[in-house]
Amino acid sequence: MRLPRAALGLAIAGTGLIVLGGAIGAYFFRLQSDQAMQPTDFSAVPAAVRYAAPALALSDLRGANQELSSLRGQVVLVNLWATWCGPCQAEMPLLQQYYDHHRASGFTIIAIEDGEPASDVRSFVAQYKLTFPVWLDPTHQATDHAFHAIGIPTSYVIDRSGQVRLMWVGAISEDNLEKYVTPLIEER
Repeated sequence: MRLPRAALGLAIAGTGLIVLGGAIGAYFFRLQSDQAMQPTDFSAVPAAVRYAAPALALSDLRGANQELSSLRGQVVLVNLWATWCGPCQAEMPLLQQYYDHHRASGFTIIAIEDGEPASDVRSFVAQYKLTFPVWLDPTHQATDHAFHAIGIPTSYVIDRSGQVRLMWVGAISEDNLEKYVTPLIEER
């Protein structure tokens, strides 16, 4: 049986439209999938943990001895960092802002600098206008022995009873601080 030319033309055009529609659909599906896979927030997400805070004693920028255990009763964010670390530099203004907003609620940050000379650390603290406590760790006691950190920045949040409850490797965002750390501050 032979189809009239008009019917044959319509069949070819219809098939072409179906193929074209499928190709366009596949393109938009892939585009949407690729966009869904592209992270828009490169900050770290804390992992929930639960273990006793390690014993740690270091000196602050004035040379005074400080002990982590003396902060029991507060929520403490321990931030392990270095002056030369790009992600550390990027998160410092955010940590300062978060500290300013929450310190009246029994929250503090202890920024433990990983091995740089005190003069470099003082310059960094002045440049970034940091007001939270900064401790010096010239022998890497915090990173290598107390917390066994695998990189910097690495942060840990210790609850009021002395339990490490959160940890993350990498810089964190304001949204993640509010989502994960603020509830620990609000616990009573």
